Amino acid sequence: MLLSELMEGETGVIVRVGGNGALRRRILEMGIVKGTKIYIDKYAPLKDPLELIVKNYHISLRVEEAAQITVEKQQQQD
Repeated sequence: MLLSELMEGETGVIVRVGGNGALRRRILEMGIVKGTKIYIDKYAPLKDPLELIVKNYHISLRVEEAAQITVEKQQQQD
């Protein structure tokens, strides 16, 4: 599934980072790389952008950018 399809409070693991050029490089430089756990903290009021937590950092991405990233949804653990 795409990162942009995860809901608030859900966790996933990066499977693939798509895109090309400067956008892909910027995403990779922010630590969004294959195998990294990612948490959707919240969406803005109009659903764009979304705030992620990656490696204990808060990162904002536009939904259009998040749609370039494939994730595997993780089940919530109690």
